[in-house]
Amino acid sequence: MSNKTRKHYSPTEKIAILRKHLIEGVAVSELCEQYHIAPTVFYHWQKQLFENGAAVFSNGTKEKTKPTEQEQKIVQLEQKLQRKAEVLSELMEEHIKLKKNLGES
Repeated sequence: MSNKTRKHYSPTEKIAILRKHLIEGVAVSELCEQYHIAPTVFYHWQKQLFENGAAVFSNGTKEKTKPTEQEQKIVQLEQKLQRKAEVLSELMEEHIKLKKNLGES
């Protein structure tokens, strides 16, 4: 390219250009010539589209994934710790009652 100023395409324009290739079957070389962009730029846009395309379908929600083995283990250990705390609390309560009944303070 010579001293021409670089054209900055909006996201909507980029999608329209990519669509012409992906849906309408227009050759990349033809699009690059028509819009004065390098093929590397076109393929970079295409890569961005495919890498970030899932966001379009997520509706702002995070995809639900199966908990990892480590996350499952953490949940199990937290539940076990909670049960132990409850048992310990019951035992301490019984101990205090017993001490009171025996007249110890």
